[in-house]
Amino acid sequence: MNVRRTAAVLAATAVIGAAAPAVAADADDDASPSPSSSVAIPSGLYGSTDPSYDGVWRQSLALLAQHTVGEKPAAKAVEWLVGQQCSDGAFPAYRADATAQCDAKTQVDTNSTAAAVQALAALGGHEAETVHALRWLKDAQNEDGGWGYTAGGPSDANSTSVVIGALAAVGDDPEEQRGKDGDSPYDALRALAVPCDKEGGGAFAYQPDKKGALTANADATAAAVLGNLGKGFVAEAAKPAEAEADKTGKCADGDDVSPADAARSGAAYLAGSLTKDGYLESVLAGAEDQPDYGNTADAVVALSAAGAKEQTAGPLAWLEKNGPTWAAQAGPAAYAQLVFAAHATGTDPRDFGGTDLVKELNATGPEPAAAASAAAEEKSEDEGSAFGAWWYVVVFLIAGAGIGFLISGRGRKQQP
Repeated sequence: MNVRRTAAVLAATAVIGAAAPAVAADADDDASPSPSSSVAIPSGLYGSTDPSYDGVWRQSLALLAQHTVGEKPAAKAVEWLVGQQCSDGAFPAYRADATAQCDAKTQVDTNSTAAAVQALAALGGHEAETVHALRWLKDAQNEDGGWGYTAGGPSDANSTSVVIGALAAVGDDPEEQRGKDGDSPYDALRALAVPCDKEGGGAFAYQPDKKGALTANADATAAAVLGNLGKGFVAEAAKPAEAEADKTGKCADGDDVSPADAARSGAAYLAGSLTKDGYLESVLAGAEDQPDYGNTADAVVALSAAGAKEQTAGPLAWLEKNGPTWAAQAGPAAYAQLVFAAHATGTDPRDFGGTDLVKELNATGPEPAAAASAAAEEKSEDEGSAFGAWWYVVVFLIAGAGIGFLISGRGRKQQP
């Protein structure tokens, strides 16, 4: 998922497609504050760029990616994320001073909160925090069953989908989470599906425009495919019985379309939107005809989860070739997106086009606990080996000295 309103001012967007939460568009796009280059980066936080807009987001994705590949995140990295939570359960994009109480000026949002829930639920041991966050998210649900970027804001496909992922992460059934009008999150997504007889039919719009029209958006579609499947950031390839590949490619719409069919329709749109080289193009102003790396990675996860794994071959190959260079500039959330794409397709994230994504991700923040423990053990073994070797040398020298002494003594005794 990529930033919209603040895309032009985030350092991550220097490279198209850097991962960041979806932000609702408004008329004040040009008035967005620029991130300060003087922001001190907390020692527990992943990434070296200004975290003002994406601190919790990138931390959550980084921790979740580490967990997905069997790494145990550093305790201080998890503690930093937990410390960002406000007393009402919500998470802001970033709080420089976590010791200060959140107030009316603290800008909490659904994307950061839902991302944190997905990460903390996967790591385990944070039930109190996740339950508290889910309570806030449920209270922020709109009447149409969806969620906006901020509580009470108009529902959008990206925010609704990331909250669905949070619900699923804690074992709640998204279908049972209803708005005041009795609509579920799936109803909200259905309302954002582009009709089959319109351009981009089968895709999803981020939000309706001012006239209520729906415009296909690949970023929103990738998110909505996973949302309709009840999946979060981490998803595996659909099993053959679930894939129903014969239906993939057919557009389905209407009030009675199932979430699974809506997901397959979205997947078909994504597959058809890939360029001949295998990537999705950016829709950001001034970036036309340029690859959207993050959206391409998200599309790989969505296609695989929707049962169109055969359609992931092209974009996956393109990502293996070009993704690591992008991630090196974009930061930890980008590495996490590539890890999720590798996981969804059964690709080794430690050999992703020749790059060890896990190693590179780990290098952007505190060393994982397991890695630190292994390093300490190895150091201890090395020190033990060195001591053993030195002791052997000492013993050998002593023994040698004794032998020399005996030989010398024997020589003296043999003198006439």
